[in-house]
Order: sequence, then structure tokens, then C-alpha cells
Amino acid sequence: MSHFGTTVRRKREALRADDRRFSLRQVAHRIGVEPAYLSKIERGAAAPPSEATTVRLARELDEDPDVFLALAGKVSSDLQEIIRKRPRLFAQLIRELKEAPDEAVFRVVRVVRDGDW
Repeated sequence: MSHFGTTVRRKREALRADDRRFSLRQVAHRIGVEPAYLSKIERGAAAPPSEATTVRLARELDEDPDVFLALAGKVSSDLQEIIRKRPRLFAQLIRELKEAPDEAVFRVVRVVRDGDW
């Protein structure tokens, strides 16, 4: 079973324990896929779905879409577009931040967000 599929199944089943609306069939219906396909995804028998379906699934399960996309081995199209505009700069930034502790990354985000440059 893929890590993506395992994560989806565990999250869906945890929600289903308190709310029967999170059955495989009902979730599949709400995100616009066949129940058999969602079952295959959860079992790792099918590759993770498209970006749009992955985002719908994340939102349905109250998860961060970027996290689900990463688990699916994808990057959102809006982030891809940002990277394409300055590929060398973003590649260097990501590589430099690769080993940085989370707090250091959060500091960089806050500085950029707040415009304190």
C-alpha cells in the first residue's frame, strides 16, 4: 500500500468512526470518483489521482491540500508556475533550506510575508 493511500484510508476511517458520511462510497461520490477507484487508491493498487482530485480529497478529509499533493508525489500547479518564473533562485532557496530546522524556515516565511526586508 502506498503511503498516500495509507494516509487517505486512515484519515477517512478515523472520520468515519464518528460520522458515517465518511464511508468510502460517500467520500468517492463527493469528490467525483468511482468508489472502486478510491478503494484502489487507498490500497495502493492505483496511482494517486490528479492534482484536482487530490485537492478535493484533502479538503473533504479536512487536510492540507499541499501535504496531500506532496504525499502523492505532486506539486500544485500554482507553485510550479512560481518556480518556473525564477527556477534557479527557487532551486537554490529550496536546497539551502533543505536541512534547516523548521523554526528557521518559519522565520524566512515570516520575513517574506511581513515584507521586513
